Amino acid sequence: MTAVSVNSGRAASSVRPGLRRAQRRRRLTALGMLAPALLGLAIFFGYPLLASIFYSFTRYNLLSDPEWIGLRNYEYLFTQDPKVWIAAGNTLWFVLILVPVRIVTALLVAGLLARARQASGFWRTAFYLPALIPPVAAVVMFVFLFNPGTGPVNEFLSLFGIPGPLWFSDPALAKPSLVFLGVWVMGDIMIIFLASLLDVPREQYEAAELDGANGLQRARYVTYPNITPVLGFAAVTGVIAALQYFTEAAVASTVASGKAIVGESAGATMGYPDNSLLTYTQWIYVRGFSNFQLGYASALAVLLFVVAGVFLALVLRRVRAFSPEEATP
Repeated sequence: MTAVSVNSGRAASSVRPGLRRAQRRRRLTALGMLAPALLGLAIFFGYPLLASIFYSFTRYNLLSDPEWIGLRNYEYLFTQDPKVWIAAGNTLWFVLILVPVRIVTALLVAGLLARARQASGFWRTAFYLPALIPPVAAVVMFVFLFNPGTGPVNEFLSLFGIPGPLWFSDPALAKPSLVFLGVWVMGDIMIIFLASLLDVPREQYEAAELDGANGLQRARYVTYPNITPVLGFAAVTGVIAALQYFTEAAVASTVASGKAIVGESAGATMGYPDNSLLTYTQWIYVRGFSNFQLGYASALAVLLFVVAGVFLALVLRRVRAFSPEEATP
């Protein structure tokens, strides 16, 4: 009995080095395959993040060496910057209004297309095509359509005796006008929702119908649990895009104000009308590349990174997108 135990122990000890070498080779192979991605992540994300954190504590204008000033940039950000909270409020508006409206609209359209029997391919293409239009071209087209003087929308309203509003030239309607644009180009989210709805097992709907569930109950207890991960994906990507909302608002402000070039007199045109379209990322651009205050712009960027992390943590916790089983009733 003792001899058998000793022999088995020797065999196990002789096998372990071979297993360790095999595991080491597998890890090195995996690390070698991941190396390009890890290197790109370190160069294009890690280094810029650390550099931004460092520059946020300095006075830096790209022309001279950074000068360490401690927390002065953050002190000015929270207590003295005249427009940072306006820009933050506008960005928060897009996060809380634009993102839910796009998700709900895309989900409703996807639900209708999933039920379509005739010409479904045509309607899918028609709803998806606007998402392929470049953002700048889409915004320029929308500003033309909603032009208060010569736009087709106001001309159509005038046929019914309705005075057309100023749209992108009205501080109260500028952001809702961009919401219309966001809904029009929701085809990218819609096509993902459509795929997830078509992937829901039909047996679950049939079982729910046999149990007497109505349409609302089937949506709540069958559809929603199955598409919860996709809803989480749409919410996360939507919040990220809204926090970085720049191109559409900048182009709308520039075109509506009559400027021909985005960035020309950036401090004066971005946010038109009356700072209603001034987003947080636009303010970073103005302070960094129009006023050459790169240190302060870095502080703004670091704050955006922290806020984005908090927002995404809340969204992920709310939708519980990591595990579809957790979303089941």
